[in-house]
Amino acid sequence: MPKVLISDALSERAVDIFRERGIEVDYKPGMKADELVSVIGNYDGLAIRSATKVTEAVLEKAGGLKVIGRAGIGVDNVDVPAATKKGVVVMNTPFGNSITTAEHAISMMMALARQIPEANASTHAGKWEKNRFMGVELFGKVLGVIGCGNIGSIVIDRAQGLKMKVIGFDPFLTEERAQDIGIEKVELDELLARADFITLHTPLTDSTRNILNAENIAKTKPGVRIVNCARGGLIDEAALKAALESGHVAGAALDVFEVEPAKENALFGMENVVVTPHLGAATSEAQENVALQVAEQMADYLLTGAISNAVNVASVSAEDAPKLKPYMQLAEYLGSMLGQLTVEGIGQVTVELEGHAATLNSKPILAAALAGLMKPISDSVNMVNAPSFARQRDIAVSLTAHDRDCDYQTLVRVTTTDGSQTRTVAGTLFGGRAPRLVEVRGISMEADFGATMLYVRNRDEPGFIGKLGSTLGEAGINIASFYLGRTEKGGVALSLVDIDGTVEDAVLQRIRALPGVIRAELLTF
Repeated sequence: MPKVLISDALSERAVDIFRERGIEVDYKPGMKADELVSVIGNYDGLAIRSATKVTEAVLEKAGGLKVIGRAGIGVDNVDVPAATKKGVVVMNTPFGNSITTAEHAISMMMALARQIPEANASTHAGKWEKNRFMGVELFGKVLGVIGCGNIGSIVIDRAQGLKMKVIGFDPFLTEERAQDIGIEKVELDELLARADFITLHTPLTDSTRNILNAENIAKTKPGVRIVNCARGGLIDEAALKAALESGHVAGAALDVFEVEPAKENALFGMENVVVTPHLGAATSEAQENVALQVAEQMADYLLTGAISNAVNVASVSAEDAPKLKPYMQLAEYLGSMLGQLTVEGIGQVTVELEGHAATLNSKPILAAALAGLMKPISDSVNMVNAPSFARQRDIAVSLTAHDRDCDYQTLVRVTTTDGSQTRTVAGTLFGGRAPRLVEVRGISMEADFGATMLYVRNRDEPGFIGKLGSTLGEAGINIASFYLGRTEKGGVALSLVDIDGTVEDAVLQRIRALPGVIRAELLTF
């Protein structure tokens, strides 16, 4: 039974979902870092919000951890590269709190436009400063949206309802998508120059950090108002403070900060700044939604292999997971065979899909092939970290799905190049489920994958099979299955022998010494 730890406060319904799905769960919100390090090795899954910091030190002790589920969008509190290296899937829940966060951004924009927090405090203090709080309308104003993804699109929809003119900057936004959501796509400099209000809705990455720095803030329209309900670090707070003090920026509304929890900040106390303590996702509906979503996603992965909303591995839907599983196993076996036969460092890997395989979600199949290929290098390799292992070793990886007929209903072919050698293996699924080898180094053959197999390449000469069988028999090794293929009569022959037990090195050396043997290796699957 898989076991999950919930180390942050989540809805109790999340606990119920895990248990209903047959997963053991410990609910321990508020764990200290040292406590987490001491127990994390006992769990297959870790469910968190923003309080738990999943550092490299935590992951080093997470021997059996398979998945981290972040209830929310940002994964800043997870060392994703370290998790990937460890082979741990990192998931988030990008849709559960989208409406709540978008509504908060609109609320902050309205509060900023009409100076509502200051007017509220003044009125509570018994003052009636009606002339002091002269706001601006949103109607007809230009809203510049930086980041037009899920939340940004909802903000755009709400702003259009307020009759604002919306322009957007997003490197991944296509012209077709911009037309669908009814905005004008512009470059960043144009957005800065035209917008009366700017709202940010991007993740915090190397390319977006301080996207509103001193240089870019200087490019904005005088009197601009800026809203950030996305991530702290998107705005250079010192530069924003200077622009507010000079009057170039008329006001700012911030829900997120460079350092959180933000008990003190240079922007606090400024009259033209509205601040809230990271409340973007803080509604009862959103908290419930993200908790349920992360529990369902983690349970799906631990029980079926389905991967949803992962940030470090290709997604596999619950519907696709059972369909892809035999193809992934086939690809892993093929990769493993090549990995075990490799002598020099691999320089290039190519995975080709034909027939029905070409119609499937190909990325998990590629990842499985790489995992099998890298397994002889490290036992910790899996489909999560295999692509990273390949990049670290400067292995060129390519994937091709052929739109053509093939000799089999479905076919997966893996080719590697190491030094001057190019090796190719191909396989299919027998009965749609069982992996079967159909080609090795251009030699056609039909072979099932056994747990332990002897791989022998030899010159095609009479009597060789008898000598090989006798050598195994003399060593007390039973042959379960014997598969043969050759290039041509008198050419190179290939034997794959499925054996019971294993082959000691001394026996393997006797096989290598047989007349005509080119190569003999023991393979395990």
